[in-house]
Amino acid sequence: MWLQFASAATGIAALSGLARALSGQGSVGNFYVDVWRATTLVLLPLAVVWAVLLAVSGVPMTFQGAAVVTTLEGVQQTIARGPVAAFVAIKQLGTNGGGFYGTNCAHPLENPTWWSNLANHLAIMLLPMASVWMFGRITGRLRHAGVLFTVMVVMVVALGGLAVWLEQAPTAAFQNLPIAESANLEGKELRFGTPAGPLWAVATTVTSNGSVNAMHDSLNPLTGLLPMAGMWLNVVFGGVGVGMINMFLFIIIAVFLAGMMVGRTPEYLTRKIETKEMKLALMALLLHPLFILGGVAVFSVTPWGRETTQDGGSHGLSEIIYEFSSAAANNGSGFEGLRDNTMPWNVATGVIMLLARYLPILLPLAIAASLAAKPGVSENAGTFRTDSWMFGIILAGTIIIVGALLFLPLAVLGPISEHLAGMASGVK
Repeated sequence: MWLQFASAATGIAALSGLARALSGQGSVGNFYVDVWRATTLVLLPLAVVWAVLLAVSGVPMTFQGAAVVTTLEGVQQTIARGPVAAFVAIKQLGTNGGGFYGTNCAHPLENPTWWSNLANHLAIMLLPMASVWMFGRITGRLRHAGVLFTVMVVMVVALGGLAVWLEQAPTAAFQNLPIAESANLEGKELRFGTPAGPLWAVATTVTSNGSVNAMHDSLNPLTGLLPMAGMWLNVVFGGVGVGMINMFLFIIIAVFLAGMMVGRTPEYLTRKIETKEMKLALMALLLHPLFILGGVAVFSVTPWGRETTQDGGSHGLSEIIYEFSSAAANNGSGFEGLRDNTMPWNVATGVIMLLARYLPILLPLAIAASLAAKPGVSENAGTFRTDSWMFGIILAGTIIIVGALLFLPLAVLGPISEHLAGMASGVK
């Protein structure tokens, strides 16, 4: 429980320091004070409120042990219980993921009703969204924060809407069978229907949360691509605090490209972006695909990965891709057909989780420190404004184009190839 608070508080503290450096306050603040404030003034009060909401909706909240009951068939059954509501509240609010029960929020006690499903879904998105406005308030650039927020909202709505639409297609396992076709219900919690699964899958992967209310391995191939895309980009709100830090890297790239197009030295929040900042930004930006592509390459050609996939071909590759994407994005969800609880998998993903958590925090802080050490320049008619709709379009384009350049081969070899193979078998 403590680690779930500490992890989220660390992300908030890191974003606070970065924002103060960019604001020209002359100090990044005190890390320990920020962690204390984030824990006691933000996370703990919200967790109490959400735990009460979940408990009221039927989630167990007790310190008693498991309950032994007799079913209607006269069989004894042991039902695990505990402080589930408190655990689930901070796991969602802190984008920690995991679950009290093995099947996570698909379990009827961890997520018993439509209202608990809604409360969980809102908790996943709440603090990552608030982090954008915190950045704008600390830097004194609320209009700039509004542009960033709009870009993120448009992207998450597009991913969520596309996921729900793609999951309306029947599962490929039913092709050519004499049965009525319907939306893909495989791996779904039927209490919530088909749309709740892909919507949650998108929300949990764009925010580095990792909790699930459906089996991601059972999603249609192109639907399964969308959670991967959320983890590849890792900036559509992202984890608490760190999502906005990741977006900061794309902001630097977008401002640099815009400056080059108009023939001016790029500036961000009145500080000039020069060679040092661009080197650090590119280094930080390339770490994420390095962790994913490197891991996928090694485990695809060795028994470490090949012998642990549930399926062969492109879906087996997708299982490996998803696992390393999840580790690099500090997510935790998976295509659970993968038998990943082995020494090679645990060591490789554990190391990647550690490096991918802290290096993408340290390098942006170094960029912010470098910018803070420079004198501010006055804004004039030739300054490229970062609080305009034009900057929003350039930023969105930068994210999509850079993401496609880095990860399109994985998408083609994995989910897209599986989808095309399914279409071909359906034609036959």
